[in-house]
Amino acid sequence: MKKIVIAAAFYAGFATIAAQTSTPNDKNQKTWYHKDYATTKVYGVNTENAYKFLESKGLKPKTVVVGVLDSGVEVDHPGLAKNMWKNPNEIPNNGKDDDGNGYVDDVYGWNFLGGKNGDIDVDNMEVTRVVKKYQSVFEGTDSAKNKENQAKMPEEFAMYMKSKEIFTKKSQEAKQNVQLYTMINNSIPDMVKLLGDKTLTKENLAAIKPSTQQEAMAMQVLAQVANDPQVAGKPASEVKTYMEGQMKEALDYFTPQAEKGYNLDFDPRKEIVGDNYDDYSEKNYGNNHYEGPDAKHGTHVAGIIAGLANGSEPQYGVASRVAKIMTVRAVPDGDERDKDVANAIRYAVDNGAKILNMSFGKPVSPGKNVVWDAFKYAESKGVLLVKAAGNENEDISEHQYFPTNFKSTSDEKPFISNMIVVGSNTNDANALKSSFSNYDKKMVDVFAPGSEIYSTVPDGKYEYLQGTSMASPVVAGASAVLLAYMPNLKPEQIIESLVKTTNASTNNGFENLSRSAGVIDVAKAAEYAYKNFYKADMPTKSTKKPVKKQKPHKAIDKTKL
Repeated sequence: MKKIVIAAAFYAGFATIAAQTSTPNDKNQKTWYHKDYATTKVYGVNTENAYKFLESKGLKPKTVVVGVLDSGVEVDHPGLAKNMWKNPNEIPNNGKDDDGNGYVDDVYGWNFLGGKNGDIDVDNMEVTRVVKKYQSVFEGTDSAKNKENQAKMPEEFAMYMKSKEIFTKKSQEAKQNVQLYTMINNSIPDMVKLLGDKTLTKENLAAIKPSTQQEAMAMQVLAQVANDPQVAGKPASEVKTYMEGQMKEALDYFTPQAEKGYNLDFDPRKEIVGDNYDDYSEKNYGNNHYEGPDAKHGTHVAGIIAGLANGSEPQYGVASRVAKIMTVRAVPDGDERDKDVANAIRYAVDNGAKILNMSFGKPVSPGKNVVWDAFKYAESKGVLLVKAAGNENEDISEHQYFPTNFKSTSDEKPFISNMIVVGSNTNDANALKSSFSNYDKKMVDVFAPGSEIYSTVPDGKYEYLQGTSMASPVVAGASAVLLAYMPNLKPEQIIESLVKTTNASTNNGFENLSRSAGVIDVAKAAEYAYKNFYKADMPTKSTKKPVKKQKPHKAIDKTKL
């Protein structure tokens, strides 16, 4: 699920309701995740020093294609357009499959969430699909048959029971959140009336006496909002604009969940995509609508990897100098489907992507074996997979988060060597772990900046968003930098370089939250990889005798080709 972090509980702190958090509008904050910890004590990833080190060694970068498996990307965004991958073997918009890969006019990538009848925007949650599929099998009207099926299909039954529990809990939470945020939204006029000509300060609020229950609730909300420096001290007109934006964000997030995500009767797949969803071997479906109905999440992710400074906007991606973005749309507003994930991985690999960013996940995975086969395929082709750890603030060894590189949480090691799993950190060294980030000392490899990250969004705009969805592309970008300058690096060597060179922290038990005990540092990782794994390309030795007076061949530097 492409999850932009929104607090589920209002009383836990209003300022975190929406993804756009209270962040100053300055260059320093917009680019904080690039900072050098050694000199600033902010846990950024030391981007600039990585480039300086690699260039000081005389290395010349090769372009690295990074596949963004996500909700879609605005390919003509001014901060991304120059760094979008283009299929060199496809003639745009001629209605033909010029390169014979099975996908017509796939110039910038592909969309597995569309068909001739349009594109999927909202899909249901995986737990909803599982409950729908197995409810009559395991809890039908024939109790004897139910028991027989439960005995015959123990794995499916366990998945059904887990899904049913989550479905029951989350569907109710979604409905409650819609009610809560609708109520808050309806109280905005009362907030404006209560403030009048006063500014939003705690002192001014203390002097206001509500006369109705609705005004009392409005005051409660204002008391929470007054803690947010983005609107603290502002007049009622600005508070109104801010609140309307926050409530729209919250309702846009929870309403589709309540009405469709956890609706057993909602399934847009057949009508829109038109594939045989149960046929996992099917791969030639979809269309080339790269952006889709809502490309906010994917466009933001792409900008973190390879965004270019644009006009007055200082935002740039970690690998902005070396990476091209291939967009593969596979993640709706709702949970991604395993068939689409597997096909997205294979498409990206087959079309030249060397790093894949996967900022999505879910608690159950009926087609996990198909996805795992795709993982193995990527491994066989030397492709690095970068995966977000998830946003439930849970230990993922106790609460699985698919797709995962551990077939069982009890396994000592991953079953593949080419995946790195990423948790999210803040820019506050004293509260380093993002409050939402999943964690685990074995199953999460590293942390990277994911709180209050400024990046590209559709319509040529920029916003702050947060989530492990934002931390993962930081690592994807870092990996692209290493691979661009040292093309011989294998995925496991990139992972080792990042894991063994983190800036560690012991604050609040941070050392126990990941395998590396710290936040990545691209410059340190570059030095480690250069020292331990880099091999300059050498000419092949010839068995022929040299011709007399012939000048010796110079070593071929393939990085210049």
